Amino acid sequence: MYKSAPLLITCLLGLSLAGCASITGSGHSSVVDEKAPAHTREDSRKANSEPPIEYADFEPETLYLLLSAEIAAQRGRYDVTLVNYLRAAKQSRDTNVIERAMRIAQSLNGDNAQKQLAELWLEIDPNNLQALRVSAIQAVKRNELESALGYMEQILNQGEDADFDSLAAMAGNLSPEQQQELMTLYLEMANRHPGIPELEYSIALLLKIAGNPQAALGRLEPLLKEEPNFQPAIILKGDLLYQSDREIEALEHLMVNTRRFPASRQMGTLYARMLISEGELQAAQDEFNRLVKRYPDNPGLRLSHALVALENGQLELAKKELNRLNEQGLHTSEANYYLGRIEDEAGNAEQAIGYYQSVDEGNYFFPAIARASALLTAEGRLNEALEDVHSMRSANPAQAENFWLLEVNLLLDQKLQQEALEVATSALEDYPENLQIRYARAMLFDALGQPEKAEADLKLIIESDPKNAVALNALGYILATRTDRLSEARGYIEQALELDPENPATLDSMGWVLLQEGQIEPALDYLSRAWEAFPDPEVAAHYGEALWMSGAEEQAQVIWKEALEQDMEHDILRETIDRLTNTGEQ
Repeated sequence: MYKSAPLLITCLLGLSLAGCASITGSGHSSVVDEKAPAHTREDSRKANSEPPIEYADFEPETLYLLLSAEIAAQRGRYDVTLVNYLRAAKQSRDTNVIERAMRIAQSLNGDNAQKQLAELWLEIDPNNLQALRVSAIQAVKRNELESALGYMEQILNQGEDADFDSLAAMAGNLSPEQQQELMTLYLEMANRHPGIPELEYSIALLLKIAGNPQAALGRLEPLLKEEPNFQPAIILKGDLLYQSDREIEALEHLMVNTRRFPASRQMGTLYARMLISEGELQAAQDEFNRLVKRYPDNPGLRLSHALVALENGQLELAKKELNRLNEQGLHTSEANYYLGRIEDEAGNAEQAIGYYQSVDEGNYFFPAIARASALLTAEGRLNEALEDVHSMRSANPAQAENFWLLEVNLLLDQKLQQEALEVATSALEDYPENLQIRYARAMLFDALGQPEKAEADLKLIIESDPKNAVALNALGYILATRTDRLSEARGYIEQALELDPENPATLDSMGWVLLQEGQIEPALDYLSRAWEAFPDPEVAAHYGEALWMSGAEEQAQVIWKEALEQDMEHDILRETIDRLTNTGEQ
């Protein structure tokens, strides 16, 4: 055996993952400041006449693995760190090394390593709670539910919290058959260990996940009679009542209990969200305000408070809360996005652009950049907007396709159709499978008088996605408008209607095809429904023409007049009016 001098050197270097105490065999830690220089620590030991620290005894190969693991961590090679710690744990069977290796495996989501380490740990210490809990979680991930419950029962037999509710909550990721298996195991466990609140609560939670809210409520009632202050069950009951369409009962239940347990953040948050769902926005804001006062350092609550205030039109309060998040460096992307929206809606374009451009991650990243680009374009700064888009596309290759589409749309907003077509074509060279870009190019081909090329792109989309109702409708409409292939056009539109029967664009297309075929009454049915759902100038042109052809000329003129109020210069609408009335004066 060799004393662990190399290990001591590792600790003195202060490498990334370990302090000396975490990998000593004895488990004893020093009172000396390990961050102090080596000579200071030695002086302190001498002054206090303490015996020197005894480090663990390891074989040279184990010491080498530990040292290599620490060096790998310093270099960012955490995969190597984990492999070496796992090997060192198996060689040394030292519980401190195993525990350290387990923490590394958990931080890296290394399920296989966690399983191996837990098994090793239980060989050495069969009642170790952490090893039992990890074993239970890993068994669930492998769908070995009976084994998972076995580990949890061992924890329960030690008088510890077996986390039955955590396992039950994971059941949402299981198949219905596995959920039923887990339910059977839980019920058997409840028979062996009656009267355990966490277990009864977990069964109710499983029933909820399985879609049986009434049965879950029935399971909770006796539990709450015996344990009226068991907060998880109180919260679950409120959720179940609401899920069972008993909204008033749910709100009353939570209102009473949030006052009984004002410190319950989960209960208060659920109550506030239910109030939002019921349109009680001021009450929801009051509840979030109460929670923020109690938990001022919780950024999620502060963000929710800000957003409800924004919905309530209390802009100054919303801005105050959002700026507070920015000052704290928490939820900054969300905060900047909504601050941008506030300035945007107030007409303060420059301030809005600044906030939007400060969003650098998360779900709001692309919408913020898209809106900033649109505002820049509206301000006459198209080139600046395009430069930003090009820069963002290079910096975010995972979202490159979205940035290509954004560039196409910016050019279209400025009626630069030829430039937009060129960009779409360039994008398809890199991303030929992107159906959105191909659809955009098809529409540009059609707008620029190249229906054959539009047809080719749309057919490629339909070949790739036969149930793409938008492409089917577009192809049918182009054929009906640009060619005399009405029967073929109608076939595509009928397919689109089967997939999306209430889409107003498709209803308009079917009405237009029927009108071209001379079927005026059926055409009127489709076109009237399209107009009612989407009173657009192009729909008005078609609907008005069908009315005119049916003899209802005054009604046609009413429809056209209403549409002209939306867009006096709409090409298709003006052409229809001029052609049918010979004056265009309506």
